Amino acid sequence: MASAYSQEERDAFFMQQALDLAVKGKGSVSPNPMVGCVIVDKQGNRIGSGYHKKYGAAHAEVNAVASVENPDHLKGATVYVTLEPCAHHGKTPPCAELLASLPIDRVVIAQKDPNPKVNGLGIEKLKAADKQVQLGVLEEKAEKLNEFFNHVQQYGRPFVTLKLAQTVDGYVAAADGDSQWITGKPARKKVHEWRAFYDAVLVGRNTAMVDNPQLSVRHVQGRQPYRVVLDGPYTLPKELQLFSDKFEEKTIVVTWNKEASSDDADPMLKLMQHNYFRGQIIRVAKKDGHVDLRETIQALGALGIQSVLVEAGQQLASALLREGLVDKLECFIAPKLLGSGTRSIMDLGINGMRDICTLKEVSWSQVGDDLLLSAYI
Repeated sequence: MASAYSQEERDAFFMQQALDLAVKGKGSVSPNPMVGCVIVDKQGNRIGSGYHKKYGAAHAEVNAVASVENPDHLKGATVYVTLEPCAHHGKTPPCAELLASLPIDRVVIAQKDPNPKVNGLGIEKLKAADKQVQLGVLEEKAEKLNEFFNHVQQYGRPFVTLKLAQTVDGYVAAADGDSQWITGKPARKKVHEWRAFYDAVLVGRNTAMVDNPQLSVRHVQGRQPYRVVLDGPYTLPKELQLFSDKFEEKTIVVTWNKEASSDDADPMLKLMQHNYFRGQIIRVAKKDGHVDLRETIQALGALGIQSVLVEAGQQLASALLREGLVDKLECFIAPKLLGSGTRSIMDLGINGMRDICTLKEVSWSQVGDDLLLSAYI
């Protein structure tokens, strides 16, 4: 990059490239964060780059260093990385040690790693090796990129997004219960893109019974998420697609029924039973006649699930909001009117304007003929 630019401008320029690389790992690296890395020689030329491609595979820094054709060019180089290099042995060796061993002069980092196993230790290793460290370049963009990972580290539970699809007058279903389809095909494709990115998709038993959804990724390319269904009494019929299609093993049932089990049966019996459920069963406490939602979200986090997309009906959506378990709202508003039926949200315990829930970081976009409201709670 031309020397006419200031150091600050050059840092922002190459860090943006690293962020653009990091996004390529979207939907493939969880529960790890998305990370990108760019290496620039002392003349200001980009000589290497890489990103974390898949959970368990080489990290961004390793891939970037491996891409450098002439190792001699690393002398005096600057490494740009979107997240503090790891300092602990996990599925791969510490990246901080790798960078510390190289003849580079400087490491520019967008965001400190909030993971207690790192959280500054990677920076300390680099400084101990006499590397200059610059922290906080395009930090907000980096934090937004890995909001799921950051949320889990900060709050100890998965990030929950509530998806709604309603008419202009606020209905998610007609008076006869029919809800297909309120939104158009572009909006439904967008939902499949989200499914490929989130670790899990969650519905209640009513949605499972009425819609018999697949909750799989079909209209786009991407990984299949876990499919979570809340079935307190554990009485949903096993003929539903969630329990009988080719992704059955990715279905998780959450129930308060202590007799429900998928772990205690004899292995040979499992093979012999044609309709034996091959997914997972999580048992949680019973609260107000339903599964305890807070315990449910915590239990999903214990499985390594960092993000949950909720495709709920009125009752579950309202309950999650009342419990304060929704972090983000994605609400499609279709240019249609029903006049009666089932409203999207009811009874949040708000009785006056002084207690109204005001959404944050609001943005609007058009998806086909529908409007999409994206906001944080």
